[in-house]
Amino acid sequence: MGFLARLFGGGGESSRDRAKDRLRIVLIHDRTDISPQLLNDLREDMIDVLTKYMDIDHDKIELNLDREDQAVALVANVPILRIKRGNGSLDDSPRAARN
Repeated sequence: MGFLARLFGGGGESSRDRAKDRLRIVLIHDRTDISPQLLNDLREDMIDVLTKYMDIDHDKIELNLDREDQAVALVANVPILRIKRGNGSLDDSPRAARN
């Protein structure tokens, strides 16, 4: 829900910054023909897959569509708390935090 809260008015941003971000997202959606619901569904599916392999900070996930030249890129910033190892256990070692 952090993504939607930031999108529709959460956090400490000014109203100008929020409006600018919303406009940018609307323009990208128009150019790529991806609905906000589809983007949210994609986000939820990605979270489901990632949580099989690692503990992540759900509240700080950022998922955006960025346009560069004629291409559109899906950019995801997912904070990883811990990596799950093959037996389902979590690895708390500093090495895991760097990976």
